[in-house]
Amino acid sequence: MKVTIMFLGFSLLSLMQFQAQDENSKRDTLKEVIITSTRIELPFKKDSRTMIIINAATIKNSAATNVADLLQQVAGVDIRRRGTGGGQADLYIRGGGFDQTLLLIDGIKMDDAQTGHHTLNAALPIEVIERIEIIKGPAARVFGQNAFTGAINIVTKKSLEDTVSLNAETGSFGQINSSVTVGKEFSNRSIIAHAGILTSDGYRNNSDYNNANYFLKGTFNKKNQPIELLATFFDKKFGAENFYTTNPTFNEYEETQNSLVGVSTTFQTEKLKIKPRVYWRRGQDIFLLRRNNPAFYRNLHITNKVGFETNASYTSNIGITGFGIDISRVSISSNNLGKRDRMMANLFLEHRFQLLDAKLDITPGVAITYFSDFKFQAFPGIDVGYQVSENVKIYGNLGTTYRIPTYTDLYYADPVTIGNPNLQPEEAFSQEIGVKFNRGNFSGSVAFFNRDATNLIDYIRPNTNETVFSANNITEVNTQGFEFDANYNFKISDFYQTLAIGYSFLEDDILDQNKDLSRYSLNTLRHHFTTRFSSKFFKNVTQNIIYKHAERTTGQSYNVWDASVIFNVSKFDITFTANNIFNTNYIESGFVPMPGSNILLGLRFGM
Repeated sequence: MKVTIMFLGFSLLSLMQFQAQDENSKRDTLKEVIITSTRIELPFKKDSRTMIIINAATIKNSAATNVADLLQQVAGVDIRRRGTGGGQADLYIRGGGFDQTLLLIDGIKMDDAQTGHHTLNAALPIEVIERIEIIKGPAARVFGQNAFTGAINIVTKKSLEDTVSLNAETGSFGQINSSVTVGKEFSNRSIIAHAGILTSDGYRNNSDYNNANYFLKGTFNKKNQPIELLATFFDKKFGAENFYTTNPTFNEYEETQNSLVGVSTTFQTEKLKIKPRVYWRRGQDIFLLRRNNPAFYRNLHITNKVGFETNASYTSNIGITGFGIDISRVSISSNNLGKRDRMMANLFLEHRFQLLDAKLDITPGVAITYFSDFKFQAFPGIDVGYQVSENVKIYGNLGTTYRIPTYTDLYYADPVTIGNPNLQPEEAFSQEIGVKFNRGNFSGSVAFFNRDATNLIDYIRPNTNETVFSANNITEVNTQGFEFDANYNFKISDFYQTLAIGYSFLEDDILDQNKDLSRYSLNTLRHHFTTRFSSKFFKNVTQNIIYKHAERTTGQSYNVWDASVIFNVSKFDITFTANNIFNTNYIESGFVPMPGSNILLGLRFGM
């Protein structure tokens, strides 16, 4: 830890020196990006929340080949993988559970009523992503339930003009990845289409996978009233050795499907903007405890969510008012969880006031929700920001947030796990204060946060002699910590370089309550340090080095180094990616060891 702090301090000093040396080589226009995941759309620089944007250039030049690996490079975002290729991974923010972070695709909520284990099954291929907006902290008043500790919005590309790109990769563990992405512009419409296949023999027993992903986005009637269509389909088949058990006689296997269809448009006048959409999300999960003997134990779950949503903003002399309504029906058909459904309705209202010559902004808001099985609840919050100078802004926010139990929490049953139909929603009151700095090519932020949660859901056994864990609302849990992020762009020999660093510290008291009796609420990231250096010293060669340090509350500590090199030759990119360069032994989730050193060699073609 001392080494981490020393390195952090050295990096800060280095960044300050770089800033003094080169203030005119402006490259990063991130602060001008309009945040689209909220009803009141604002430039990134003016938002009064802790947000991180991963833009298209960073995505292209990163060593990541999927969203799960990409998010691993963000301090405070804990991606717990169970292998390579993004096949199965859980998403955590600021110490919350995998059910407590909401994923959105172009603003469409992708929560899964069965379990949060499927959240990242909806993550898009990186070839079609324009940027990723990471919102940390309580977000229930903005997005509704499941945004307990934060939300991640994946924004897709608007167009690819007239392009065709091909990608082929091969590497360790028999990995073979291939994809094609096509963009076409017509006079009154545009189309983006993508298809990809990812396969591997696996890096350990029963860790093979065969995954397919398909994406289609079209904009029609562009000259009059544009209508946007979005459709995705993901099909994953993978060996799941020790994903949920340690029994050596089991040979676990899983197949998941995830699909989304959404249709939206925008009506806009000088002061009013309305964005209605309809959407349908479907999930399917098949789990076998013994891969070659389906009759031994088999679970099949099918979930559907059909919804209508309208978001609007109105600009007046007293500021901007954002409001919206989201109505949906969720259903599940499962041999284990039964056939169930619920109606959900969310009403959102917020207003942004600007005072003191627009230096002070105050945005109170509230979300009022209705669930047919959990009735009415209201969740207020407020964001406050003050622009100290052109480059410095301080901000703070308060908010209540919540999560209703999943159907797994309520009704799941197996020989060692029992759900609880009497569970109550999780709730929390969160507070945060921070400062943002933007000047030239340097940007940075520091945030301190506190969360007081009640009714957190965990699987508990009454004593150490008992083997059956049952879902319960546990006592109050306090979580607090701070985060630091910095990004600097500078030139060497007329080529831009990027240095990004991040650090998060988190502390909670959950281990004091259920250390020997709890099944899932363990293994939080206490210290998380990340750094990425993207460099270019020659015209056609770009390289990246990524370092990640993690120290968990259970005492596990590890350091992982990844790297990539991209050689550009005319319309071709030759890529070389090395992961876990120093062959570190570590576990991110459950009982599954992560792979040792591995490489991936690829060829990209674009025209």
